[in-house]
Amino acid sequence: MFKAKKKKLQILFESDIDSFPVHQNNVKKNKGAEQNKGSFLLFMSLSTVPIVLVLGNSMIIPVLPDMQRVLKITQFQTSLTITLFSVSAGLFIPVIGYLSDRFNRKVIIIPSLIVYGLGGILAGFGAVWHSYILILVARIIQGLGAAGTAPIAMALVGDLFKGGTESKALGLIEAANGTGKVLSPIIGSLLAFIVWYAAFFAFPIFCLLSLLAVIFFIKEPKKKKKKPKFKPYLGSIFSILKKKGHWLIPSFFVGSLALFILFGVLFYLSDILENKPYSIDGVLKGFILAIPLTGMVFTSYFTGSKIKKNGIIIRWLMNIGLLISVISLTFTIFFYKNMYLFIALITLSSIGTGLVLPCINTLITGSVSRKQRGMITSLYNSLRFLGVAFGPPLFSWLVGISDQLVFITVTSLSAIALLLVFFLIRPNKKVS
Repeated sequence: MFKAKKKKLQILFESDIDSFPVHQNNVKKNKGAEQNKGSFLLFMSLSTVPIVLVLGNSMIIPVLPDMQRVLKITQFQTSLTITLFSVSAGLFIPVIGYLSDRFNRKVIIIPSLIVYGLGGILAGFGAVWHSYILILVARIIQGLGAAGTAPIAMALVGDLFKGGTESKALGLIEAANGTGKVLSPIIGSLLAFIVWYAAFFAFPIFCLLSLLAVIFFIKEPKKKKKKPKFKPYLGSIFSILKKKGHWLIPSFFVGSLALFILFGVLFYLSDILENKPYSIDGVLKGFILAIPLTGMVFTSYFTGSKIKKNGIIIRWLMNIGLLISVISLTFTIFFYKNMYLFIALITLSSIGTGLVLPCINTLITGSVSRKQRGMITSLYNSLRFLGVAFGPPLFSWLVGISDQLVFITVTSLSAIALLLVFFLIRPNKKVS
């Protein structure tokens, strides 16, 4: 009689938990998570991975005009060094996600960092030898390495931490990602004073530092020896998407839309800064672009440290953040020609993004058990990569039609993201 009542209560409890996007297996205490209370070295080691990821792409942006001039290639050919990197990473991320679930996270992150760094060296020699094809091949290799860095680090955070510490760590990961975007154009511009391709050879140094941090300061929870077979594993992924897709898929799109809008607007700002009447380039342009990104960085860290998996706070912050973005971007339609006001408005929009992303990250990493977390976070990050990859070409096309059309588009997309969050993403009071 007692066992029957106990089983009934367990079923009732699990069904209540599953009504919100958190897998019931996450309710059980994770031994690895209990051991990690969030030491400074552990947090810093995790944050090096997204920083290195961003540096590999954004650090070469300031030298693209020099590469175009030296190699005598077109602007489109130059842009392929960014696009092919992001596309190869975005397409390969789901495969890496499966491998991280089958084996473990560090087994994937460590060789990925090595491949990422070697790709940088190969690109550097391609630049020395004036071989555009070799640079493209190297950038594709770097993209493959990038697939196993930040997306898997996000899954690793879900393995290592629980409760408020997990949210704090995810906020730090997002802040580190933004910090890399702040620093990369500045570092790239400074390295260009040595030689235009110095960034390619400098990048493996950052990879090595991150590699050492991951090896020595991150202790991953032990994984069960039994490895998941591919067919049942794939079935479990489809089952998760079928069961939780009504909120999980909108979360994927909201996160990717937020970054698509942010970097589309920054691409526009970068372009107009280089042209008359401003003619601002190099380090100074890097510092100006860093203003809105800095707003996102501090907001992301603050948000992650405060939400503590509180579903009510998460819902409020997501809606407030997107509402801020919609309002500020609406004003850019009318005031984009006023540079000071324009920068203030996109900084405000970036702050809204900083409120949204750590909340989305927390919901996604907490949605499934450790067995499928690598694939789910990888699908999410794949969309983020592809959004960043195709953003600049699309915004470049929109600018060719009308400047106002750029801001009408981003305002509309931001409003769509707000509607998705308001109507489809409704967490319970407590996120496990």
